[in-house]
Amino acid sequence: MGLRLFGPSNFRLAILIAALLAVPVAAAAQGDPRVIPPPGTQKKLPEAPSKLPKVPADRARGLDFLFGALKAAPDEDSARHVEARIWALWLHTPSDTAALLMVRAKAALDAQNIDVAMKLLDAVIKIRPDYVEAWNRRATLYYLKSDYVRSLEDFQQVLIREPRHFGALVGLGTIMQDIGDDKRALDAFRKALAVDPHLEKIPEKVKQLSEKVEGRDI
Repeated sequence: MGLRLFGPSNFRLAILIAALLAVPVAAAAQGDPRVIPPPGTQKKLPEAPSKLPKVPADRARGLDFLFGALKAAPDEDSARHVEARIWALWLHTPSDTAALLMVRAKAALDAQNIDVAMKLLDAVIKIRPDYVEAWNRRATLYYLKSDYVRSLEDFQQVLIREPRHFGALVGLGTIMQDIGDDKRALDAFRKALAVDPHLEKIPEKVKQLSEKVEGRDI
């Protein structure tokens, strides 16, 4: 059964949405989230490719360069290569322990053992609270469990640390669309495209939502 409109869970969700949109994803802040639908059958958010390139020594400078290259990518193939390098930087951690736990969490998720993956990611975040990709992975797991409140909490942590995280922006937009908040979904997807113009399926979502929210051009 969906959440009631004025229940404590939805009130908390509304506060989280306002906080998210006020910091990295600014948007109009009117209206409460609607009733959350039952879990879908094919939930999926952006994730790192299985094979990633080596990470450069200067991580911050590397990310700045890569985000510039991503915007300038001439085609989707070029963009996919740049995205892979960005994911590699996001996944890199100087902590061998955190890296090992992330590998085990990925293996647990691949085996559909979400609870084990969640506990492993909890441990990663506890020892490396600055590790952006651990927050993003856990946000994705919460989304898969239809726990939108906790998913938004973790996406907020991602975007505070890395406002250009197109995966988290797509995640935010997907949750907004799931709960029927098309205006905020559109805003989040547009911000994701501003970072990565070649995101798969997002241009179509923006087109559909813009027609729905803003109307067709005459």
